[in-house]
Amino acid sequence: MFDTLSDRLAATFKNLRGKGRLSEADIDATAREIRIALLEADVALPVVRAFIKQIKDRALGSEVSGALNPAQQIIKIVNEELISILGGETRRLRYAKSGPTVIMLAGLQGAGKTTLAGKLGHWLKSQKHTPLLVACDLQRPNAVTQLGVVAERAGVAFYGPEPGNGVGDPVKVARDSIEYAKQKQYDVVIVDTAGRLGIDAEMMQQAADIRAAVSPDEVLFVVDAMVGQDAVTTAQAFLDGVDFTGVVLSKLDGDARGGAALSVAHVTGRQIMFASNGEKVDEFDAFHPDRMASRILGMGDMLSLIEKAEQTFSQAEAEKMAAKLQGGGKDFTLDDFLAQLEQVQKMGSISKLLGMLPGMGQIRDQINNIDDKDVNRVGAIIKSMTPAERTDPKLINGSRRLRIAKGSGVQVGEVNNLVERFFEARKMMSAMASGKGIPGMPGIPGMGGGRKSAKKAPAAKGKRKSGNPLKRAQEEAAAAERRALGPAAGQQPAAPGGAFGLGAGKGPSDFELPKEFKDLL
Repeated sequence: MFDTLSDRLAATFKNLRGKGRLSEADIDATAREIRIALLEADVALPVVRAFIKQIKDRALGSEVSGALNPAQQIIKIVNEELISILGGETRRLRYAKSGPTVIMLAGLQGAGKTTLAGKLGHWLKSQKHTPLLVACDLQRPNAVTQLGVVAERAGVAFYGPEPGNGVGDPVKVARDSIEYAKQKQYDVVIVDTAGRLGIDAEMMQQAADIRAAVSPDEVLFVVDAMVGQDAVTTAQAFLDGVDFTGVVLSKLDGDARGGAALSVAHVTGRQIMFASNGEKVDEFDAFHPDRMASRILGMGDMLSLIEKAEQTFSQAEAEKMAAKLQGGGKDFTLDDFLAQLEQVQKMGSISKLLGMLPGMGQIRDQINNIDDKDVNRVGAIIKSMTPAERTDPKLINGSRRLRIAKGSGVQVGEVNNLVERFFEARKMMSAMASGKGIPGMPGIPGMGGGRKSAKKAPAAKGKRKSGNPLKRAQEEAAAAERRALGPAAGQQPAAPGGAFGLGAGKGPSDFELPKEFKDLL
């Protein structure tokens, strides 16, 4: 959603690189570019004005860091102001001190309230809570049935005593759900309310009545991040009519301009608490302003990536795999490779995961072209192999490759590529485990390297003896005479203390390293 904004900001910052200092004209030009980028992203005009004013005031002020160059200073200021506009610190849910915590969802029809109720329930369940979804949207056709299906998919409880489709009293359902939750010991109640295609008095009155009946601890306004400027107007109307406590962004994975997300928190004074960025029930998480600002500026979101990995990967499996890699990869099999692949798939879309890495904005097109079906295809190839073939891929000859290709529905070439890459990976593990570094890469201090090993120096040959018996006798006599004279003949005595000359009578005080060794250090 923020791709266009990210690209414009990146181009703006690129123009600042290489400048030793920024003049007032440079700052004005940069502010103008940022203003255009924000307006094109559909950010509300009052928000843009406040944002640009803050950037210019800080950039022209005395806020200069000796550790940063001008371009880095501007990026730092823009990053901090983006975090401020997005709400500052991360806002957490407030839970009731006694009884079930009541969370009421409000918003227009089509904003994604019902789907989001299931995602929120699934998220709360992962946080060790026992949520209950309550169907109070009794106007929209099949809304009650839809919430029941969503609850089942999320693995949480559902309360819908009325059939809906215009039948039943939503205020009574909401009130009765609290008693039901107390009886069944559910600690969080999520109330899904009705919406309309536009703001009207009847919808606002119904939402206000439900709020009065259940006294919710949180009222979350669900806003469609793809709506644009109208989201700000709707948010202000709901704030006046129902008075929500937090904002939830839905459809953040869309390709519309994301200005609404940057505007709602600033205009309403209510923080964004959650964001939904996909259709699956687990594509939902708490909203972190600092991480979102980092993503917009192309700096990635490593913390979210690490959290996803911690939630997905098994500690025992990770330790087992680390032991295999340290052993040089000899025990690393295609079964292990498949297990790692499935663990990564559990974290979500490969392209989304790569998008969280810093600097990936430069190759966004390539990342967006990654098809998760390719990963499934690799899994199908491995699963078409016998256990013996997975353990020892050297068994896979031509006829076996043909059988595997037919079994997985791919060409033989794809099977060949997979097997070859697997052997290359194992060779790399072996090289790293033995301290030779990564093959084909420059040498890394302390890890060996990809450099070719130095040629061994030829062994020093002893002094050749003459074949003439008379001459040989003269040479031996001269050698015996030199040995008898010892140091007087310029010969250094052998130090009986090792290679570094730590001889007898030489203590630590008068010991000195040889020059060659000093040069090496």
